Amino acid sequence: MITRLFSAALRGVEAHEVEVEVNARGTDKPVIVIVGLPDAAVRESSQRVISAIGASALFLDDGVKTVNLAPADLKKEGPSFDLPIALAMVAASRTKPFQHDDCCVVGELGLDGTVRSVKGVLSIALEARRRGRTHLLVPEANAPEAAVIDGIQVYPIRCLKDAWDFLLGELVIPPFLLDRRAFFNARRSYEVDFDEVRGQHFVKRALEVAAAGGHNLLMVGPPGTGKSMLAKRIPTIMPDMTEDEAIETTKIHSVTGMLDRRRAFLTTRPFRSPHHTISDAGLLGGGTNPGPGEVSLAHHGVLFLDELPEFRRQTLEVLRQPLEDGDVTISRAAGSLTFPSRFMLVAAMNPCPCGFYGDIKRQCRCSPRQIETYRQRISGPLLDRIDIHCEVPLVDFRELSPSATTGEKSENIRERVVQARHIQTERFRKASNSTNSAMSPRQMKVHCQIDAEAIGYLEHAMEEMNFSARAHNRILKVARTLADLAGAPHIRPSDVLEAIQYRSLDRKLFS
Repeated sequence: MITRLFSAALRGVEAHEVEVEVNARGTDKPVIVIVGLPDAAVRESSQRVISAIGASALFLDDGVKTVNLAPADLKKEGPSFDLPIALAMVAASRTKPFQHDDCCVVGELGLDGTVRSVKGVLSIALEARRRGRTHLLVPEANAPEAAVIDGIQVYPIRCLKDAWDFLLGELVIPPFLLDRRAFFNARRSYEVDFDEVRGQHFVKRALEVAAAGGHNLLMVGPPGTGKSMLAKRIPTIMPDMTEDEAIETTKIHSVTGMLDRRRAFLTTRPFRSPHHTISDAGLLGGGTNPGPGEVSLAHHGVLFLDELPEFRRQTLEVLRQPLEDGDVTISRAAGSLTFPSRFMLVAAMNPCPCGFYGDIKRQCRCSPRQIETYRQRISGPLLDRIDIHCEVPLVDFRELSPSATTGEKSENIRERVVQARHIQTERFRKASNSTNSAMSPRQMKVHCQIDAEAIGYLEHAMEEMNFSARAHNRILKVARTLADLAGAPHIRPSDVLEAIQYRSLDRKLFS
């Protein structure tokens, strides 16, 4: 007898439907053969399945069980096929028909028949809905994650026996109900706030501008000035994620196994801060079975690179494609995978190896040659993709005093950022980009017009401070964002002057 159930396999961050077929043939010796391009974890499922069926007191007759995972040319990885294989094998031992084409089933089995959580359930739920499946059986721990997807009923499964009785109609398992809007809003909070940062008013302004226009940012300052503290609070002033953005971001974290019961869905923008010893594959993605890297885990959020010159130059160079295109393509002999990676790059560095170049209180011990070598660790093309450079000075003692006035709350800053983003959304509603930082040269001609006074300021800066052509375009894009924050329809001379101040590396340290 041949029985079948539907499951799904992950490829990258997307799921593809898999048909689990079992053909039972009577022989004297029990044998299980799994075909359909399974990996080691799938092949080993036969032993887990036999033990789980026995522990669940379900009937399994002797004979050859051929398990086919179709399509055969799609590689099947991981233990998520345990549950559908076990159910199909038990059904194949019966004489009664078994038809459940409206179901999709995933789950790993323990030897005692318990169902354990698996990766990528959110992607599987999206694929099941796209295929027209109306019922999704998932491990109980994965139910909140899958229930976020509307249009499909999610049933939490604790053990193999419960799943079998449910499919036979002998057990009623209510679908997992989730108030999506309440769930989404209740978890949209951050543990940090900008009012905790004392001083650094100029830097806070630069961070607000960067968040408003989607600009990449580089902070330069001596150790202990609060660069990391400031960076960690940038997500708190960015616009709230939409439900579509949250689902897209959660999919990436789900396939990497980074979700759990307490964090089954991401509603706040991710903040990723990899160590400077990270490899190319760790940052960009890859591996034997290619998976997303840090640039994809920071999708719709912030990628913070502390001590930027300490990263290997080759590792930093792989950032060019995601910064330019918003996605990463990993090519292997078996095929190519594309991972989304639209993030805001925030980096921090010391002005020199010792960290005190330009400090008025502490003397720098580095030679000009050492400073130049330190600077050359960051390539021109990468620096070209960073719109804002700002200096982070030491904080005055009076601002650190407990009696000092606290800073502005993140909520207030976020309101201004959201208003500026709304202006940009209306401006680029017919274009592919939605922020000023992604403006093309043609769009700049239309939206970055400046008057004679502003042209004079910009020309003087180009001549006196040796700004490059790329710095010219960055200044205009940042000036456009400054005008949006002020609600001005056109770029004002004061916007150009402030934007010039955000090119500190071109102006002083690196010229």
